[in-house]
Amino acid sequence: MQHAVGSPLPPPHQPGHGPHTTWAEGAPQGPGVPPPGFSGAGPVPPAPLTPPAPPSQAPAPQQPVPQHAVPQHPVAPPPAPDASGHVRLPPGGPVGVPAAPPHLTAPDPSATTLAVLLIGPAGAGKTSVAKYWADHRRVPTAHISLDDVREWVRSGFADPQTGWNDHSEAQYRLARRTCGFAARNFLANGISCILDDAVFPDRPVVGLGGWKRHVGPGLLPVVLLPGLDIVLERNAERSGNRRLTDEEVARIHGRMAGWYGSGLPIIDNSQLDVPGTARVLDEVLARAIASPPNW
Repeated sequence: MQHAVGSPLPPPHQPGHGPHTTWAEGAPQGPGVPPPGFSGAGPVPPAPLTPPAPPSQAPAPQQPVPQHAVPQHPVAPPPAPDASGHVRLPPGGPVGVPAAPPHLTAPDPSATTLAVLLIGPAGAGKTSVAKYWADHRRVPTAHISLDDVREWVRSGFADPQTGWNDHSEAQYRLARRTCGFAARNFLANGISCILDDAVFPDRPVVGLGGWKRHVGPGLLPVVLLPGLDIVLERNAERSGNRRLTDEEVARIHGRMAGWYGSGLPIIDNSQLDVPGTARVLDEVLARAIASPPNW
């Protein structure tokens, strides 16, 4: 639409005016004001004059100018605090112990919503097995690696390899709490979750108590513990801060041996590939569903 030089531009669309309401339609008409449809070319046509009323007749009462009807649009209620858009999400809570199936029905862990904690030393294959297991389940499943969450901290990352101190412990605790919060929310919305972490049996700071507190009593811990030669070989293939010295790997592996006799299920995957380990994990979880471990 062309406008005469010096005339004001149309105001922005105002709420309540329909798509066919234009600036010219809403503007007052009078002398010097272009009528609707005026293109701006040439002089402004004069406004028509109203002939005077005959002396013998009283002037007709002036009719009120009709106003544009403003449609009333319903106001949407504000979203609920626990809603994302228009989809209400169930709040996360502590994960309960999985219900055991009827006596005559064998539990099927691949079709059950579970919270699993995969424990093991560096090089045990926790992350590879957890990803494969999550990828091949019949129900939605998420994988959360504590190491990945710890490394969300970029500037100021407290690498435990440089020494375990208050900063590295605080960041570990924060990462574990973040993982637990995510796991509870996944489970509350029908998505299974498998977490992996190098949990030590002899250190309360990085022990099972924190995981049970942050996730819930229904968390099912399973230990992956291959032989020392296997974890040394796998650690040698790593790079960056994920690769440890051989001495550190041997020390961690030795401490992980404390899980024997703890009552937790242990999988020696020294001779198993990732798919084979995932199948054994399903067998272990089927027994854990039927008879949850006391930990």
